[in-house]
Amino acid sequence: MSELLELLLRPEVPNVQKQLPTRKYRIKRLSEACGEDVIFTLRGLPYGRVSELKETNSTDLNVHILLAGVVEPDFKDRRLAERFGGATPAETVKAMLLAGEIEDISRAVERLCGYRRDTIEEIKNE
Repeated sequence: MSELLELLLRPEVPNVQKQLPTRKYRIKRLSEACGEDVIFTLRGLPYGRVSELKETNSTDLNVHILLAGVVEPDFKDRRLAERFGGATPAETVKAMLLAGEIEDISRAVERLCGYRRDTIEEIKNE
């Protein structure tokens, strides 16, 4: 067995699919409007979920990525829908956030999934 394979099979190596990265992001415009920090908690998505989202070919792909990756606030909460006038979580997102904010949050979720950042590095002279 190769050294790399032995390393990856060690029992102390965590199940990396179950330990998805999370980050908190301050939403500037909403923070200014509320007079307090509005912090969204985002989580990376497992490969299967990302694949499902990308297969939908929806014009609202960024909204669906945002909905899948935002842990807090819960856009399924009916109180948010009532406050911002959305009949569905997707409509609530579009009513609450600007298009650029939706795109930025979606990209942040993608970065947590390993997209749009350097995740590998070339080993030279080997």
